[in-house]
Amino acid sequence: MSTFRHAADLRTQYPELVAVGMRVDGITPGADVASAVAAYTAAARARLKGRTESELPEIAAWRRVFARMGLKPTQYRCASEALLRRLRIDGELPRIHPLVDLANAVSMAYAIPICVIDLDRVAGGIEVRFAAGDERYETFGGEIEQPEPGEVVFRDDDGWAHARRWTNRQSGRSAVRAATSRVLVVSEGVHATAADDVPRAMAALADGIAGAWSVTPRTTALAPDGSDLAL
Repeated sequence: MSTFRHAADLRTQYPELVAVGMRVDGITPGADVASAVAAYTAAARARLKGRTESELPEIAAWRRVFARMGLKPTQYRCASEALLRRLRIDGELPRIHPLVDLANAVSMAYAIPICVIDLDRVAGGIEVRFAAGDERYETFGGEIEQPEPGEVVFRDDDGWAHARRWTNRQSGRSAVRAATSRVLVVSEGVHATAADDVPRAMAALADGIAGAWSVTPRTTALAPDGSDLAL
């Protein structure tokens, strides 16, 4: 059985990590999520009023983790910070796919990274782990990169990295597209109240998915004791 999991040594080095995984089948490109996206985007704007995204505790905690990984926080941002920064500067986000739009809106509202991966583009399972240095990563432009040894990646059984620098950037190889029907959704937090906030964010997303697609997401808290999400 294929699974999504975090490597034990990663968990040991970052014991503050709280993660929730979700498997969803029956995704189509025609769902209407406009009202939900608008509501969560409004909540994100309210949180940004009078401050920048880097001041939010959820973002500040990821910045500290990135610094521990040897990454400059102003050069490499976690996904939720990048979304909030774009919202603050541009005022809106481009529409990509209903599921991606909904996940992005929830991610901004909670300031917590959420990734959505097309499981038909994944070989076997995925482990979030320190890179060996032989992984391959496909950009959204189709170029192939090789992550540095020790970098945190989402590695599948064939050595493809479906995310680089942990929560910084997903791969174009497994990005959601019109033909996507089954997905893995992962949310990760490292801030002080992540144990409450990450499950709440994923519950909100699960409710939105259930309403828009009339499907039942299967959600698992990915605990340090080895709880994995079966794919």
